[in-house]
Amino acid sequence: MSVHKDVKRITTHVLQEMKSNNEKISMLTGYDYSMAKILDKAGVDIILVGDSASNVMAGHETTLPITLNEMIYHASSVVRAVERALVVVDLPFGSYQGNSREALSSAIRIMKETGGHSVKLEGGKEVLESIQRILTAGIPVMGHLGLTPQSIYKFGTYTVRAKEEEEAQRLIEDAKLLEDAGCFALILEKIPAALGAQVAKALTIPVIGIGAGGGMDGQVLVSHDMLGINNDFNPRFLRKYHNLYEEMFKSFQSYIKDVRSGDFPNENEQY
Repeated sequence: MSVHKDVKRITTHVLQEMKSNNEKISMLTGYDYSMAKILDKAGVDIILVGDSASNVMAGHETTLPITLNEMIYHASSVVRAVERALVVVDLPFGSYQGNSREALSSAIRIMKETGGHSVKLEGGKEVLESIQRILTAGIPVMGHLGLTPQSIYKFGTYTVRAKEEEEAQRLIEDAKLLEDAGCFALILEKIPAALGAQVAKALTIPVIGIGAGGGMDGQVLVSHDMLGINNDFNPRFLRKYHNLYEEMFKSFQSYIKDVRSGDFPNENEQY
């Protein structure tokens, strides 16, 4: 019997059951009411209100500039649309690093002001204290290891992480540390597929990948990327299910042409 088909609402407990039942978890990003409504109706298990909104919605080069207030705005828009999916909200850069009290305060604001169901933060051992403090308030936490975009200036590149034995070993240790701390799930980003499968097998919590191979318990993509709205982003791990950029571009051109020619509105399109 399929776990996710029988539930009215996805919870952290349902995700755990899905892993136990070898059912793959689907996760996509959402930043606004209209998109989230479609995602939820389509049956996605998790909607991530990602700090990727910084790039996708605001046009910043990195995820660093987006603020806690802006994340709360996006997350509350998404939550209003959702009836079934679990909503995970990213804690943005500067709202949790190096200060576990501030991390708890940020997480509480997200939960109270958005109605979201959980938070996600990047890092392992170095953010463990923040994770533990957030969990003491009963707030579910999703971890994120591998390529952690908020640390882009430390890495200096968006290339694949943990290819070397030492970094791979550290990632495995961090993953176990996050599970032991009480994280309900983990995202692994842009790491070798063999390492991803090894971590997913070693942990009892669901492990969701983006560019981490097929051995994961689930997959996540940025919706705008997989829809082909953002047409200049083409990493190997991205499967484009549409070319919406082209379709939208042509639709806008047709509208402009019809307005200029006087064809729109016609007699049936006016009162």
